[in-house]
Amino acid sequence: MSNRAMTIFGFLGGTIMAVEAGYKVFPHPKSDKVYNRLSDAKWFLAVRWCDSLSTPAGIINNMGELAFFNEIVLKMGEEKFIPWQYRLDIFAKCLLLQPNETVIYQFQVSDHTLEIRALEIDSRYGKVALVRGLPKEFDTE
Repeated sequence: MSNRAMTIFGFLGGTIMAVEAGYKVFPHPKSDKVYNRLSDAKWFLAVRWCDSLSTPAGIINNMGELAFFNEIVLKMGEEKFIPWQYRLDIFAKCLLLQPNETVIYQFQVSDHTLEIRALEIDSRYGKVALVRGLPKEFDTE
């Protein structure tokens, strides 16, 4: 058995465990699912994290695109959640953060507030920004 098979760690409320064939994620709807790459296992947990929230949430990539968003954003619209003109600025804030570090982003033209979390899912592509809308009671102002 390789050393890789002895690796286990938490990631966004889930657990990733290295096995001989790749990486298993817990919890997962398919208990026998094995990901070939660690980045695929991390992506699954990032998507699951966004989907589990009761506030709008998504993942912004280095091109300023919402690479994923939850059902709340689907209903409200991507542009209403994070207008295009702010996405690269939000991603730039992410670049200044260490992985899993967060910062609050307040839109200047509205009372909408986001939490930005820097994540490194795949080292080949660099960080992504995990963003979620904060309810009014958590606003900093």
